[in-house]
Amino acid sequence: MAKQCDAAYPQIYDLFNLWQAFKKASAGRRSQPGVAHFEYNLEAELISLRDELREETYHPGGYCSFMVHEPKRRKISAAPFRDRVVHHALVNVIGPPLERKFIFDSYANQMGKGTHRALDRCTHFMRRYKYVLPCDVKQFFPSIDHAILHNILARTIGDEKVMRLIDRILASGDGILTEEYEMVYFPGDTLFSANRPRGLPIGNLTSQFWANVYLNELDQFLKRRLKVHAYLRYVDDFLLFSNNKTELRQWRAEIIQFLAGLRLTIHENSAQPRPCANGITFLGFIVFPDHRRLKPAKGYAFRRRLRHLAADYRVGALEREDVLIRAQAWAEHIRHGDTWGLRRAIFHDAGEV
Repeated sequence: MAKQCDAAYPQIYDLFNLWQAFKKASAGRRSQPGVAHFEYNLEAELISLRDELREETYHPGGYCSFMVHEPKRRKISAAPFRDRVVHHALVNVIGPPLERKFIFDSYANQMGKGTHRALDRCTHFMRRYKYVLPCDVKQFFPSIDHAILHNILARTIGDEKVMRLIDRILASGDGILTEEYEMVYFPGDTLFSANRPRGLPIGNLTSQFWANVYLNELDQFLKRRLKVHAYLRYVDDFLLFSNNKTELRQWRAEIIQFLAGLRLTIHENSAQPRPCANGITFLGFIVFPDHRRLKPAKGYAFRRRLRHLAADYRVGALEREDVLIRAQAWAEHIRHGDTWGLRRAIFHDAGEV
C-alpha cells in the first residue's frame, strides 16, 4: 500500500500551520502564564519554532507532572506550551491520513465523536443483542511500546524527517510513567525487555492521537479478521456484542492473543460475557437496553467537587459565575442518563453558593 505522508515535513513547519496549531493549543488557556508569554512574542516564537523544525534542531522540553484521582488515580504530564504547539502542528498534517483508517465505531478524541456518541451506540447494540463482552486494557498508556508504535506509524508516514520528529517526541516521554507500569513479560522476552522504551504521557495531544492509532490495530483485527459486527471502543475500553456466549468467549481468547503482539493485556477477570438485560458499566454510566443510570461514585465525586468549588468561592478564589458554569457543564453531561433528581439536587446546591 502506498504511503500517504510522503514529503510531509515542510507542511509541519509552515508558518500558517504553526499559527493554526497555536490557535488550537491556546484555546481556553490564553490566561495561563506560559500561553500568554508565547502569545506576547507570537511572531518571534513561531519563527523560532519554524527554524528549529526546518533545521531539525528542535528538542522537546521537560514535562510538569501531577496526580489526579478522579475518575481513577492517574499521572498527568503537561508539556511546555511551545511543545504543545508542535504537537498540534504535527497532528494537523499526519492526522487526516491516519484517521481515515479508523473504524466507524472508534469514539475517542475525534471530531464529531466523544462519550455521548459512544453511549448512544452502546444503547443501540444493547437493544439488538443478548450478550455483551466488556474489556479494558491494563495500564494502557504506560504500556504502549515505542518501537511497535513507530512501526505502525511508519506504515503510513513515508517522510523520514516526520518520523524523526515523532521519535524525538516519543523519546521525551520515555520513563514518565515508569512507576505506573508493572512489568509484563511476553513470549520470547528476555530480562532486557524490561528496558524497552514505553509509555505515552497522559495529557498530550500526540499521546491521545497515537493511543487511537495503536489500538486501531485491534479494531482492524476484530472487524476484518474476526468479522465482529457489533463492536465499539473508547480509548482502551471496548465492548463486543453477540447473541452467542460461546462466540464471545472465543473472541476473548483471540483478543488476548492478538494484544500480546502489541505488548498489551486486558483485565481478564472482568472480561466475561454477560446478559445485556443486566446492564453494563461504560464511560461512567450503567447502560441498560431501555435506560441509563449514572454510576453512584460519579455522583458522589461531583457533589464533593461542588463543595470544594463553593469553598473556593467563599474565600474569593472563584467567582460565583464560575461555579455555576462548571455545575451546568457537568449537569449537561449527566443529562445523557436518567438523572433528573441528581441534576435538581446539584443546581439546588449550586444555587446556595
